[in-house]
Amino acid sequence: MDLVFEAQQVHRQHFRPNEVQVSTLLSIKTGACPEDCKYCPQSARYDTGLEKERLMEVEKVLEAAERAKSIGSTRFCMGAAWRNPKDRDMPYIIKMIQGVRDLGLETCMTLGMLSPPQAKALKEAGLDYYNHNLDTSAEYYDQIITTRTFADRLNTLDNVRQAGMKVCSGGIVGMGEEAADRTGLLMELANLEQPPESVPINMLVKVAGTPMSNVEDLDPFEFIRCIAVARILMPQSHVRLSAGREEMNEQMQALCFMAGANSIFYGEKLLTTSNPDAERDQKLFERLGITPEARQDYSDEVHTAVAEEAIQASRQPASKPLFYDAS
Repeated sequence: MDLVFEAQQVHRQHFRPNEVQVSTLLSIKTGACPEDCKYCPQSARYDTGLEKERLMEVEKVLEAAERAKSIGSTRFCMGAAWRNPKDRDMPYIIKMIQGVRDLGLETCMTLGMLSPPQAKALKEAGLDYYNHNLDTSAEYYDQIITTRTFADRLNTLDNVRQAGMKVCSGGIVGMGEEAADRTGLLMELANLEQPPESVPINMLVKVAGTPMSNVEDLDPFEFIRCIAVARILMPQSHVRLSAGREEMNEQMQALCFMAGANSIFYGEKLLTTSNPDAERDQKLFERLGITPEARQDYSDEVHTAVAEEAIQASRQPASKPLFYDAS
């Protein structure tokens, strides 16, 4: 309780205490990833029943971004199940970034490892954030992933920084790691030359068919401790409740906000796993006295009104996405 109290004090020194930044995440290319991340249903190495999809058509991505804006999101995140993007993919990726920015949304992408020229191209296209998680501590890393190294991940983060983009980087807890590994992950992030502006803390979502499907559940209070420590170590970063929130009751989420979490994903899906729908989140915000964080070019009142008036749009079934062959 002392830890949560301290984290809340730190939080109030750097952020409005009852505002939460809202993002939406879309999988723009699903499945068939060559990596062997043991938690991931998108790996081609595991049979999880996931339907593989090619890179989405640019117009369909922009339609999804418009829906995200209509339910109150201020940042639109796009994720592709790649080891790294190919040069042939970059023109389509750039069009997506430019189109989402034209809608007035912040842009974020996670595409795997980036070379310096690719990072520069994304920056020139106007990408605001690049997500590349460290996942876990350096010591536990090879128990989770063998197809890329911890140093590879740090190298991509460095390429993103050198290109002038903001960094979104965090990890996953509940993968059978020790408390020291959770500490090591947060220390690694906090001791980067510049800490990430956005730090997603994911609770493992156990998917049948992956090697992590039967890992013992993490004590919810251990997860809350991770949020609090992340807030204290990275006081100016947005700390995001990411994957696993579907399994968290309202009381656990409230304690996470009290511990300094101030960012969530809106929407019913995070890449391939479920997430609370926007209406449910809106009701929780109302009960807790939380308002969505507005972008600087919009007032709080306008942003909140848009979110509340358009929440019904999230109930409408989306049209079936169309795809093009990027192979």
